[in-house]
Amino acid sequence: MSNYFAHPTAVIDPDCQIGEGTKIWHFSHIMSNCIIGNNCNLGQNVVISPGVELGQNVKVQNNVSIYTGVICEEDVFLGPSMVFTNVINPRSAVNRRDQYLKTRVKKGASIGANATIVCGNDIGMYAFIGAGAVVTKEVPDYALVIGNPARQTGWMSSFGHKLQFNNDGIAVCPESGERYKLEERKVIKIS
Repeated sequence: MSNYFAHPTAVIDPDCQIGEGTKIWHFSHIMSNCIIGNNCNLGQNVVISPGVELGQNVKVQNNVSIYTGVICEEDVFLGPSMVFTNVINPRSAVNRRDQYLKTRVKKGASIGANATIVCGNDIGMYAFIGAGAVVTKEVPDYALVIGNPARQTGWMSSFGHKLQFNNDGIAVCPESGERYKLEERKVIKIS
């Protein structure tokens, strides 16, 4: 007996590791040699390609394909219909499977609905990618990025609130009370 839930319409290939408490919903396909952590939730019509790794508590909304080369650390949120790529210059008639670029989505990051992450660009811890954004470069920890191409417009707390820094470079999350410091275009949590 498995320690995860899979809807009867889900297809799960052999040689997958699926963590305890994970839920896999309608018409999803989990391909071989992927690793899915504990307590993940994979919505309808999700595809997890071979070699993909999802940490614990990753939430994947409907209509998301996570291609070979992508690693999502724990507590990542992937919004509905967001897109990962894995080849910079795809052509139907040219096989480039040996040219997949890696993309790492770090702990606690959120990627909004219909956003596109161009392969090879890591997403920092607790970064927040706005709906519809097209990410074409690395995103720093705690950064808020929006638009096409995505540009940084601010910083976010680990609870998902836009941070307002005072003259000393200190911000406080209104929900958690956690304090953050902005120094040399980097944000770190100080409490």
